Amino acid sequence: MSKINIMIVDDHSLVREGISALLERHEDINVIAEASSGEEAIEKAGISGPNIVLMDISMPGLGGLEATLEIRKRYPDVRIIVLTQYDDKEYISRFLKAGASGYVIKKAAGNELISAIRAVNKGELYLHPSITAEVVSGYIGGSTSEETDDPYERLTGREKQILKLLAEGNSHKQIATVLDISIKTVIAHQTNISDKLDRRSKAELIKFAIQQGIIKIES
Repeated sequence: MSKINIMIVDDHSLVREGISALLERHEDINVIAEASSGEEAIEKAGISGPNIVLMDISMPGLGGLEATLEIRKRYPDVRIIVLTQYDDKEYISRFLKAGASGYVIKKAAGNELISAIRAVNKGELYLHPSITAEVVSGYIGGSTSEETDDPYERLTGREKQILKLLAEGNSHKQIATVLDISIKTVIAHQTNISDKLDRRSKAELIKFAIQQGIIKIES
């Protein structure tokens, strides 16, 4: 029996250890890698070659959405299951548009995560039961007007990555290092982001990122 190879991505080591311990109880599932950031997840996806990545949303640097966009672009055969505490409709919609195959809430029972892994490995879409039919139908229907109305969806995958990093206070040099691109390219992308969103200052971009839930201010 071939095993389902899993990579766990979460910035909390205790969470990764707990998920790993749960998964390793099942003979058909094998945890082959762990990552604590989006950048590390992208790198290890290419090295370890998982079948499925369990992806957290909120992480320093590149978050789960930005990492999902990059992994799906580089390694289209790798499937992504979002494993998070957030059940916001906006998050769910964006991850599905980014190519995620599953969305599971962390508070769910362990057997639900196992079911999600097995379903996604077979090419199915798995969504936590609390996600409404409205969200699912909206995604499947591919409402063009909804995507056009969402200014965030005007951005390319790279621009989404840079917006998050800018909103977290990273300098052009830091972003260039994280994404392995030139500072000049970062600045050019920021100009494009400002043009598309009609927000000229960095403060306006940060405000937009908070309003859109791209970064979260923990209370």
